[in-house]
Amino acid sequence: MKLIFTFFVFLLFNFSYAQENLTYQKPSAEILQLADYERPPSIMTNSKKDWLVMTFRPTYATLQDLSQKEMKLGGLRINPVTNIGSSVTYSDNLKIRKMADKKEQQVKSLPQNPQMAYFSFSPDEKKLAFTNTTGKGVELWVVDLENYTAKKITNDNLNANVGNPYSWNKDSQSFLIKVLPTNRENLLNSEDDLPTGPTVSTADGKVSQNRTYQDLLKNPQDEQNFKTLVASELYTVNLDGNLKKFKEQNLYISNSYSPDGNLLMLTYLKEPFSYIVPLSRFPMTSDIYDISGNFVKTVSDIPLNEIMPKGFSSTRAGKRAMSWRDDEAATLVFVEALDGGDQSKATEFRDEIFTWKAPFSSAPVSFFKTKQRFAGIDWANSNYAVVSESWYDTRNSKSFLINLKDGSFKTIEDRNSQDIYKDPGYFNQTKNQFGRNVIDVQNGNAYLIGEGFTKDGQFPFIDEMNLTSTTKKRLYTSQLKNSSEKIIDILDIKKGDILVVEQSPTQYPNYFKRNFKTKKTVAVTDLKNPFESIKNVYKEVISYKRNDGVELTGTLYLPANYDRKAKNVKLPLLIWAYPREYKDKSTAGQNSQNPNDFTFPSYGSFIYWVTKGYAVLDDASFPIIGEGKTEPNDTFITQLVADGRAAIDAVDALGYIDRTKVAVGGHSYGAFMTANLLTHSKDYACGIARSGAYNRTLTPFGFQSEQRNYWDVPELYNTMSPFMNADKMKTPLLLIHGAADNNPGTFTLQTERYFQALKNLGAPVRMVLLPREAHGYRAKENILHTLWEQDQFLEKCLKK
Repeated sequence: MKLIFTFFVFLLFNFSYAQENLTYQKPSAEILQLADYERPPSIMTNSKKDWLVMTFRPTYATLQDLSQKEMKLGGLRINPVTNIGSSVTYSDNLKIRKMADKKEQQVKSLPQNPQMAYFSFSPDEKKLAFTNTTGKGVELWVVDLENYTAKKITNDNLNANVGNPYSWNKDSQSFLIKVLPTNRENLLNSEDDLPTGPTVSTADGKVSQNRTYQDLLKNPQDEQNFKTLVASELYTVNLDGNLKKFKEQNLYISNSYSPDGNLLMLTYLKEPFSYIVPLSRFPMTSDIYDISGNFVKTVSDIPLNEIMPKGFSSTRAGKRAMSWRDDEAATLVFVEALDGGDQSKATEFRDEIFTWKAPFSSAPVSFFKTKQRFAGIDWANSNYAVVSESWYDTRNSKSFLINLKDGSFKTIEDRNSQDIYKDPGYFNQTKNQFGRNVIDVQNGNAYLIGEGFTKDGQFPFIDEMNLTSTTKKRLYTSQLKNSSEKIIDILDIKKGDILVVEQSPTQYPNYFKRNFKTKKTVAVTDLKNPFESIKNVYKEVISYKRNDGVELTGTLYLPANYDRKAKNVKLPLLIWAYPREYKDKSTAGQNSQNPNDFTFPSYGSFIYWVTKGYAVLDDASFPIIGEGKTEPNDTFITQLVADGRAAIDAVDALGYIDRTKVAVGGHSYGAFMTANLLTHSKDYACGIARSGAYNRTLTPFGFQSEQRNYWDVPELYNTMSPFMNADKMKTPLLLIHGAADNNPGTFTLQTERYFQALKNLGAPVRMVLLPREAHGYRAKENILHTLWEQDQFLEKCLKK
């Protein structure tokens, strides 16, 4: 029987070697009903949690959306006509309401055919700003929350090519905006210009470790176009639309007001640019100005950074992470590496944190030194701050509670960052007198909100930490039985009021106001389940072990009408997964899946196919472990095959499946996983690999979580590369890739070359390139066609 099946598959794929003239297709009715749904709104709340904003957007973009003009420069993808990123996701409607009200209100006077983005509340939280993109450019609009009315503030001449083109001023009555220069130069068309010489790059002999970045500058024309597109003039504009120039044209990439609103830090790019790294590593300068535009101080001047030491805990030399200190009126805080940014250098301390008070006439003051790499700082009040550090090689994470009065500190967290069972949670925040988010401190206590993963399930919690003793007291633990909740915010800790999102496999996630003292719960939203057709499917998180004892999990779905007791029908099994690296077996075996989470099908999983008579194991654990000095990838293939076999064995042991009809699939690194499984294992009847990388010599300076370069471990790169082992791959494989993939390392070329190798070596393979799609797919036409391709492929491989 298996011989006949294999022969059929060979015939099936024999016809697909040639190019097909195929128009866009739609999947079968069962899948289309789930895929072609109306997306519920996204929810925003202000810091006081008294306003609720609903933003609506189309379920998918269209191919026409993806077909607009685009330029790829310096790591950016820009629409040069509208001057905004070409991958920005737009909302097309807006509704708001007070949290205490029962019904949302339609915002009046919205732009025609709105394409809204970059929403933000004013500092006083009485207004909501957003951008609207017209056919010619980007406008600024404001909504008055009290009267639910929108108003246009500027013309469509804002520059959003490097992100949000506006910032609220402290007065909540005006903005700082980036405007296209009045004397803007025309863009050059390099295809029409005769070159004046070759493109030349040089190396100075210094060792570096750079990723395979996409969309880089390639020639002088690109450099000129990049400058033209990034250049802005800065203006202030009030709510009546009155403009006043603030600064002349420059390559501004960010601006940040001091907490008191009296100083402004402007950061702008400078030449020389680079052809091997993106704009985030171009030379840049940060200057401080007062609110009248008068120059105060240059606080940072960073050179071009093309040289990066090896290792994920390495960083660049010089000032970095410069920002305003949230608990003071006008103090900068920044970090400098004490090891030159090179993790291979032995040193007692890795980083030093400095503070620098305005007007910056005195030298910066050392605040704290970290023994590992600086990972962030949270300010509380004049008494406390929390500093975090981490080290990738050990996955260690530490946090310290700093007493700002005497400089003393206590360690409040010291764990493996992947140990979710020991995650203490994050500090609840509030707005201080400057309107900045800081740790909420009440009567000497701070409050931690935790996700609450344990070996027995997920139980979100709230802890009270005494900041003098650092002792904790558990105030609340979620104990929901048939649903799950996520704690969004603490509304009033004294009363016990919290804001949560509650969901179940059949209940779409909705907001609720809950009192953990009185147990009273009040619904805040009532968003409907758009996937009614799968509400009765069987769902279970199963636990099983790998052959070396590592605990694994996966979410198992069975068709709604499947008789789990009789088990007289053996189902084909679909496994969707993504490998993850760990430094020890205990953390690798921890479970972060909750069977009570809402079942949300998407093109990014196999869940759709449970409606067509398949068993689906979604998000199956595929840990790759390297303990001690051993790196995870040293035994990548062995562990990968063992992960997959354990998953199949576990579902087979339940009696539900025909283990000769198993398909595996994944996206990105999951596609890389799929190709390797089909190459090195006979456990699968077929596989689906989307937007993957298959030749690791094309990512020679590290990939995913691999820090070593190709010349360090050439055998490992070759062994892990499906391309290098293409002669061993004889299992049917569907390769899908976005034709405009912008992800470092997953060039579309990876799939094209792998397909050619497999085709010429006689493997049964089909390649689908989706027009204009990047690493994640957006256009409805492409997504529905992807589902059709997968449906046809699985039906032919597993059900004939």
